[in-house]
Amino acid sequence: MVMGKAAVFVEPYRFEMTELPPPPVEPGGILVKITSAGICGSDLHYWRGEIKPIIAGPPGPVILGHEMAGVVHTLGKGISTDSMGRPLKEGDRVVYTYFFPCRRCYVCLRGELNHCPDRFRFRASIEEAPYCNGGFSEYFYLHPGHFVFKVPDELSDEAVTAANCAVSQVVYAVQKGGVRMGDSVVIQGAGGLGINAAAAARDMGAGRVISIDGQAGRLEMALQCGADETIDITELTTPEDRVERVKELTEGRGADVVIEVVGVPQVVPEGLQMLRKGGTFVEVGNIWPDSNVTLDMSKLLWGIT
Repeated sequence: MVMGKAAVFVEPYRFEMTELPPPPVEPGGILVKITSAGICGSDLHYWRGEIKPIIAGPPGPVILGHEMAGVVHTLGKGISTDSMGRPLKEGDRVVYTYFFPCRRCYVCLRGELNHCPDRFRFRASIEEAPYCNGGFSEYFYLHPGHFVFKVPDELSDEAVTAANCAVSQVVYAVQKGGVRMGDSVVIQGAGGLGINAAAAARDMGAGRVISIDGQAGRLEMALQCGADETIDITELTTPEDRVERVKELTEGRGADVVIEVVGVPQVVPEGLQMLRKGGTFVEVGNIWPDSNVTLDMSKLLWGIT
C-alpha cells in the first residue's frame, strides 16, 4: 500500500509527523504527489492559536497547507485533459484550486464558487477520509470535477506554488475593486498578498501603485514587483501623515482603490481616508473572529474629507 508522510497539526505550536494512506482514486479524480508547499499567513495564525482551522466534519488533528504544486500520481478513469483542455498524463506538473465547490447549491449556480458553503470539505480531521487533504503532506486528492491546470515547463514550482491562494486572491481583489487603466491603487501591506497585489494591480492597468508597510525589505520587493511608490510606517508614523502622503501622490484626490491585506482591523479607517470620493475599499486580510473596528458610517456615504 502506498503511504504518504504528513505533518499533522495537533494543537497550537505542535505538529506531529505521521504516515497516511492516500484514498483510492475515483473515476474523474486525481491523486497528486506534492512537490512544493507554501506557508500562508493563515497557517501561521493556526500555528499560534489565534484562529482555528476551518474543517469539514468533527474537530481533530488536521493537515494544514493550501498553497502547493505537484505532479499527477494517478489519473482516474475519464480524465485525459486539464481544465483548459490541454492533454494531461501521469507525471505532469500541475496546480489546482484547494477548495471543492459543490456546483449544485444556490451560490454555485450563480457562479460564486468561492462562496460555496461546502467548499472546505478538502480539510477534515485525519480521522476522516480522504486523510491526505492538506499541503503539508506528500499527497493531495482532487475530487471528481475539480479544477486542475498543467504547469508550463518554463515556470518553476516555486513560482506557481502560491497560485491558488496568494496570487488568485489578490487578482480577485483587484477585479472586485474595479481597477481601470490609469487608476491609483493603494495596497496596505507588503507581505505575500501585498507583493502579489502590487504585481496584479500593475499588470491589470493601474497607473500608480502605492505600497504601505513597515519592513524595508518588503517595500523594496514591492517596488521590484510593480509598486511605483512606497510608504514606510516607521517613517510616517501617524495615520494622518500617511493619508496626507497618499493625497500628495494622487494629485490631492486620494486613491481610486485601496486594498487591505495587512490583517489588522485598525488600518481600515486609515485606508478609507486614503480613498477619493467614490473610491473603492477592498477588504482581504482580516480573517479571524472579533476583528472589530469603529467606523463613522456617514463618511462612507458622504465621502472622506
